[in-house]
Amino acid sequence: MSCRHCVMAVTRALENIEGITDVSVDLQKGEASFTETASVDGTVIKREIENAGYEVE
Repeated sequence: MSCRHCVMAVTRALENIEGITDVSVDLQKGEASFTETASVDGTVIKREIENAGYEVE
């Protein structure tokens, strides 16, 4: 991620997953944090971020 557009794209990808709220993306750290209101499989999170065009480490 290198710009505000990237932050918004990852934020939107995460917010579209049912059970995830309060998404925060730190551009400098390249990290995202969020609250799970329901259990969400990590593979779903990874897939949605990758579908948005970004890598998950």
